[in-house]
Amino acid sequence: MRLYLLLIVVFFVNAVSWTVDAQTPAYRYRPPVRHHRTHRPARPATGSVHYYINSEGNRVQSPTFYTAPPAGASAECRDGSYSFSQSRRGTCSHHGGVKRWL
Repeated sequence: MRLYLLLIVVFFVNAVSWTVDAQTPAYRYRPPVRHHRTHRPARPATGSVHYYINSEGNRVQSPTFYTAPPAGASAECRDGSYSFSQSRRGTCSHHGGVKRWL
């Protein structure tokens, strides 16, 4: 009789744990993280300047941090980098916008 009661108790304990597991999702949904902070690229080491191809097909230096306005820069971005953009559209768009045109 004791064995029979023990089996019934074990069955009910397992049944309760199964229902709890069924109510708990196998994964937790985490919404995508949206960063609203201004993108700030790492300050490049000497000689590590990056370039991109603009909409007109020209190779242009990516916004870069300098201590003073460099030759050829067209704008200073709000994050302190200098842009070499050849058109006003999209200049400093990932750097907080244009602080001033040069």
